[in-house]
Amino acid sequence: MARMPQEHLDARRRQILDAARSCFIRNGFHATSMQDVLAEAELSVGAVYRYFKGKDDIIAAIAEEALADVAASFDTHDADELPQLDNIVDLVLQVEKPPMAGSPESARLLVQIWSEALRSPELAARLTEVMAATRGVLGHLVAQHQKRGLLPDDVPAEQVAAVLIAFVDGFMVQRAVHGHADAVAFRDGLHALMSGPRRDTH
Repeated sequence: MARMPQEHLDARRRQILDAARSCFIRNGFHATSMQDVLAEAELSVGAVYRYFKGKDDIIAAIAEEALADVAASFDTHDADELPQLDNIVDLVLQVEKPPMAGSPESARLLVQIWSEALRSPELAARLTEVMAATRGVLGHLVAQHQKRGLLPDDVPAEQVAAVLIAFVDGFMVQRAVHGHADAVAFRDGLHALMSGPRRDTH
């Protein structure tokens, strides 16, 4: 049997992921079956299972892609022009792929992924790996700020990165639950928290 070129394999995988995203956003994670994904992608069972073992595998791949794009958005900045850390929400929302894309539907998909990770140890483990990598990239950005005296250096950079990620998580929950959350207003509020005068406790 002739071996299919990598371009074809990549395109087929992309087709499956795009179909799954459409199903998950339209119907929710639990209400979507693998048969729904097959129908949306217009592919056979064998074609889909060649790439993914099941829904957990697909949803993990979607999350990995989106978070990889977040990490890449940090890496695109020149080392001499550090982005302000309170612009973190803007950087995240530049990612156009669900579940990080800026629509309420995509935010709800992200919350579904988190919920499913509570049930699926395999999915939880994969998301933990991806988030650890993202936290490492953001931690490097924080460390650069600390090195230049823009942030206190008495707290490990990865701890600061974890808090910033928690801010973004909270923003996504607001968008998922309330249907709209103003990224600019959120960033301005975060800026106020980060740049407010520090009180002398001595």
